[in-house]
Amino acid sequence: MLTALVFLPAAVAAVLVCLPARIPRWVVTAVWAGTAAAVLVLTCIMWGHYADDGGIQYETQARWIPSVGISYHVGVDGLSLPLIAVTAVLFLACAVFAARRNHRIRDFAALFLFLETTCLGLFAALDLIVFFVFFDLSIVAMYFVIAGWGHADAARAALKFFLYTFIGSLALLLGFIGLYLAAEPHTFDMVELTRQDPLAGRTAYGALVLLAVAVGLAVKTPTVPFHTWLPPAHTEAPAEGSAILAGVLLKMGTYGFLRIALPMLPQAWRSYGLVFVVVGVVSVLYGALVALAQTNFKRMVAYTSVNHMGYILLAIGAAAVTTADTRAARQLAVTGATYQMVSHALLTGALFLLAGVLHERGHTYTMTAYSGIAARAPLFAALTGLAVFGSLGLPGFSGFIAELQILAGSLDPRPLAAGLAVLGILLTAALLVRALQGMFLGPLRLPGGPGAAPAFPDLHRHEAAAIVPLLGLAVVLGLAPRFLLDVVEPASHGVLELLAR
Repeated sequence: MLTALVFLPAAVAAVLVCLPARIPRWVVTAVWAGTAAAVLVLTCIMWGHYADDGGIQYETQARWIPSVGISYHVGVDGLSLPLIAVTAVLFLACAVFAARRNHRIRDFAALFLFLETTCLGLFAALDLIVFFVFFDLSIVAMYFVIAGWGHADAARAALKFFLYTFIGSLALLLGFIGLYLAAEPHTFDMVELTRQDPLAGRTAYGALVLLAVAVGLAVKTPTVPFHTWLPPAHTEAPAEGSAILAGVLLKMGTYGFLRIALPMLPQAWRSYGLVFVVVGVVSVLYGALVALAQTNFKRMVAYTSVNHMGYILLAIGAAAVTTADTRAARQLAVTGATYQMVSHALLTGALFLLAGVLHERGHTYTMTAYSGIAARAPLFAALTGLAVFGSLGLPGFSGFIAELQILAGSLDPRPLAAGLAVLGILLTAALLVRALQGMFLGPLRLPGGPGAAPAFPDLHRHEAAAIVPLLGLAVVLGLAPRFLLDVVEPASHGVLELLAR
């Protein structure tokens, strides 16, 4: 079932590409949305039959390149299953949101379906080379999404995105080769590498491998100072591309830390965990401060992603302190990091789709060009307000559960870092509420000039149908987190046991 789930979107994409270019738009959007819905249904079936014991399930392994220890090996556990689920949700939301898109819709849909396969495949991968293949293919697919359907400066932003992340992927590959050479027998299999711990006792070698892996994953996350590709990529990408970039592709980096760095390089991670704590805190504060200075709504949301990814890195860095007194706190931190990945995907995905609505109405993201929108578009204003308050961690939303666990789990092992991270929450609240107040309250003001919309209509049905479920899930996870925590907590415990070896 897992293999069918991963490759179904790519198979449908291949069929779409073979169809005539003049195929009706409604047929393409129906096929796209139907495929995304089928993936979500398969994911729900997998979740329903998943046993909450923290082990790998739905596992498939087949020989691929046996001469160098490479196999097609996939499976899910409590770390990957939530990310596969939120990936399915976001891609379906984007398919619904794009229902009225006309420009090369067949190619757009095929590219998104292919991108969905790369994302699902990466989260299911249990072989480093399979992981790397999907990691690289996601870069290629997103490059074409930004360059082909982005705004005025999309080509430049797409090139910057591609070069940064491709160089990061090369560093990641070097780290994978280092793990392969250290293993005996040589293998790229994640399960076997985790069991072997091939770099135990090899301090310098382990540090170099961790450096390569960390740089590759940090570029994708992104963390300071590897974040500079993110704001232009988000600003120039279409709304659907920004939602997937923030909601799914950024999680490939943070997921890689939990899946690869902690369990396969435990000694090196314990030695250098403080470095990741520092980088996480810097990303939290820097992302919030720079977002505070933005006048472009979409660019502001992009910098808040740097801020939120910093919390995840803080949590998994704090887990490196492996004393007995901090065991419960460290499990809270790792569980919170996974919860934050899911929460951020839903809330920031919704925010970027709402930014797309804003641009479609007013043809600009400049916040000072808008005022009093709530009077014209109350549903749009209400949903934006919900997304904003959810993103700053208001109780009742998934962001509160995630940040509470991260801060509670980091406070005992790293009290100073957790205290500084709280300042990031205050800054995020200030910038998001200020943007909300300036754009939606006060006298009505809309962008002028040629091509500007004479009115600001409220959300269309397809836009609401895409955004409301994302925010609804964020509320469900904020009020009833147990069903997700039951899946994540055993896997978090397993990661910490491996880290403590």
